[in-house]
Amino acid sequence: PFKVNGVPLRRANQRYCIATSTKVDVSGVDVSKVTDAFFTRESRKKSKAKDAEGMFSQATANAGRSDEQKASQKKVDEAMTKSLSADVKSYLKARFSLTA
Repeated sequence: PFKVNGVPLRRANQRYCIATSTKVDVSGVDVSKVTDAFFTRESRKKSKAKDAEGMFSQATANAGRSDEQKASQKKVDEAMTKSLSADVKSYLKARFSLTA
């Protein structure tokens, strides 16, 4: 959950996931709106600029996350943090690395 460890809802490749024996109960979380379409980005048309500053212009802005995604994140976080104990929250907040 974003409130606990600062990681938003997003897809993660299984190669980047670390399997542990810790179990988190997510049965009370409604994730019906989180589908493949939830993670797709808007496609923008690339225009060919005629001026010399074409590719260096700062006119394009990053889209960021939509209000729907932010609302879904809050809804999932509230439901998930209710079921987490203090020990699990501290475990999820801890930074992990392979070196000591």
